[in-house]
Amino acid sequence: MHARLAELREALAATDAARVEEWGRTAAAALSSGRRLFACGNGGSAAEAQHLTAELTGRFEGERRPLSAIALHAETSSLTAIANDYGYRQVYARQLRAHARPGDLLVCLSTSGASANVIAAALAARELGVTCWALTGAAPSALAAASDEAVAVPAARAATVQEVHLALVHLFCET
Repeated sequence: MHARLAELREALAATDAARVEEWGRTAAAALSSGRRLFACGNGGSAAEAQHLTAELTGRFEGERRPLSAIALHAETSSLTAIANDYGYRQVYARQLRAHARPGDLLVCLSTSGASANVIAAALAARELGVTCWALTGAAPSALAAASDEAVAVPAARAATVQEVHLALVHLFCET
């Protein structure tokens, strides 16, 4: 087997997929009762966050009503205005403070678990009564510590972490 695929298989096997399934069930109940889900990340993790929200507002594999899910980086005018006026560290936290309400959900994705703006969003979620779940790279991480719960992918390569995150996003949407 190719070394990259072996690394991916090992990372998948060592990741707490059952916790992500539980998050999916919790999110399904919350979103069905009118709560919202927000997601954030940087770079490839932002793409994964947007993939998650697209699956929830569209449909994943079966027909269902759309669910409220917003990728915070996709609001480019707000993102750039906040970055300009308050600094990039506040781009997600400030949007969360504007839109989130107690009982809403935040999913943070970071391969390093050290992205200052994603950590700031997790801390804002705590202040707002928003449940925060994090998908990170290898533990421990500042993002995991700032979140209510975290699933860490034990892999050295960021690409492997992102590949596992995508599988976890699909698992989350499946439940």
